[in-house]
Amino acid sequence: MTNTSSTAAADERVGLGIGCAVIGMLGMAIMDTCAKFLGEGYAVSQIVLVRNGIGALAVFAYVIVSGAGLSSLTPRRPGLLALRSLLNIAAAFLFFTGLRYLPLADAFAVVFAAPLFITALSVPVLGEHVGLRRWAAVAIGFLGVLVVVQPGTTSFRVEALLPLSAAMAYALSMLVGRKLTRDLSTAAIMFWPSVAAVLVTAVMMPAQWQTPGLPDFGVFLLMGIIGTAGMSLITQGYRHAPAAVIAPFDYTVLVWGVIFGWAIWGDIPAPNVWAGAAILVASGLYILHRETRKPKPVQPPAGPLGPTS
Repeated sequence: MTNTSSTAAADERVGLGIGCAVIGMLGMAIMDTCAKFLGEGYAVSQIVLVRNGIGALAVFAYVIVSGAGLSSLTPRRPGLLALRSLLNIAAAFLFFTGLRYLPLADAFAVVFAAPLFITALSVPVLGEHVGLRRWAAVAIGFLGVLVVVQPGTTSFRVEALLPLSAAMAYALSMLVGRKLTRDLSTAAIMFWPSVAAVLVTAVMMPAQWQTPGLPDFGVFLLMGIIGTAGMSLITQGYRHAPAAVIAPFDYTVLVWGVIFGWAIWGDIPAPNVWAGAAILVASGLYILHRETRKPKPVQPPAGPLGPTS
């Protein structure tokens, strides 16, 4: 193959990766829109149950169809796996509860703090070294959080702390996941936390279950299927192109959040949300840029989809 054809093939793969990521983020935005809609009439536990139940079935089906074998789901390091499961459950409950009270775009903007938490917490959790420039980016990013949340002002809403807490729980989950990658397959890391979420929420169902009518049943089904498909597409995006290329497109979820929030609920983000989101996106992308300069492989950044994935 000539250099020209090799370059064309590489460009084609990068284009495919970007396309997968953009469509995947649209899927995640639709999933969260469904969750917000359903949260007006159903318990958060029921939403988490359906989302994770369909996700677990999808991972199990992939393992069977791909020929990876059930041995790839062996739950090694049960202590860390249980911790990651609890963190995932906490993140989902916090984020979906936040969606009940906040516009989509506001919740998405606050969750952009996840990459900042990952960078800051990687020092005590993983013992990684974070340089002065990345610490500066983290500090500026948290300034963006303050711009969005506006603590101490009449515009402050305590509900904004829910997606912020979800971002922290998700960041810790991602760091625990990095430890687990040494001993578990990606399928196992995804499968068992979903199963745990199903078991925990199933215990709540006798008191909280509401049988949905046909329209709402369709929304539940759409939420689970399109959320799982969206995550799969995003994963494929990172497989076809470098993280530094794909990561900026993760933030397109904010665009979809604005569109869906306006179209369904008439929500329009306030100027402070736009300003804070811009600061958060810029700091997150700078941290990614610094990560790509490191010799070790780069982990995909924790984008706004994190808490609900």
